[in-house]
Amino acid sequence: MNERMAVVLARPAGGAAMMIAACALIAVTTLLAKALGRGFDGPALHPLQVSAGRFGFALLALLPLLAWQRPSFRGAAWPVHAVRVFCGWAGVSCLFAAAAAMPLADATAISFLSPLVTMLLAIPLLGERVGPWRWGAAGVALIGALVLIRPGSDAFQPAALIALAAALFMGMEAIAIKRLSGGEPPLRILAISNGMGVLIAAAAAVPVWIVPSPGQWGLMALLGVTMLTAQSLFIQAMKRGEASFVIPFFYSTLVFAAVYDFAVFGDAPTAVSAAGAGLIVAAALVLAWRENRRRA
Repeated sequence: MNERMAVVLARPAGGAAMMIAACALIAVTTLLAKALGRGFDGPALHPLQVSAGRFGFALLALLPLLAWQRPSFRGAAWPVHAVRVFCGWAGVSCLFAAAAAMPLADATAISFLSPLVTMLLAIPLLGERVGPWRWGAAGVALIGALVLIRPGSDAFQPAALIALAAALFMGMEAIAIKRLSGGEPPLRILAISNGMGVLIAAAAAVPVWIVPSPGQWGLMALLGVTMLTAQSLFIQAMKRGEASFVIPFFYSTLVFAAVYDFAVFGDAPTAVSAAGAGLIVAAALVLAWRENRRRA
């Protein structure tokens, strides 16, 4: 009995550990994108080119597993996959662009507005009803975003609008993922996501493509493999523990991003940025809590 209890308790704990590991790797991808966008070891690469490298190398890393498992694509919801992939590519590209032009912690925090976007879009697209708690959380998140973006002030960062666009696209992607989550195997989702993503990203990168240095090729390969590993850990975390338990750990991405940015680029978050990020994360946690209560 004690061994069985230990196994039961270890599953959610393992899910939390996997989610934290996924967050650490997600922050690494934005750090790599920032280094490539600022011309590390070569010319500054356009965010669309960095995004193409991310999808291309992720697909290459996934091919051996696909050849081994040979997942079936019969019955796939291709229109929903297409919407999900386009929004995912656009969200990643915008986040990479913002990361190259502003502190990673700020760009990451603004991208955390995506649950708010998902909530708003779920009203007309999924027919969901939103109560006062969730509207209140949305208002707090909006205040946090305004603190970070600071429109009309000398501290206004135009790149923050790009991070805001990333949140919009990621929120729309989450709606598509909700539609897919009912009957699509995880490996099929990964395969279609990275396969279609390569086509979209490569076509968008052609006009801005420049020849990367050998070191930059290596960084893009690392970026693709790291993102694929983070996606796999995220899926496993969701399998091992309830979403209401593991999702709050996702916001540790902000901590990792701030630590990496300070260690590599010397960018430390200001008190104002920390306050804005705190409001957004607090609102997102309230949304996750209310989602759990609604399901219960």
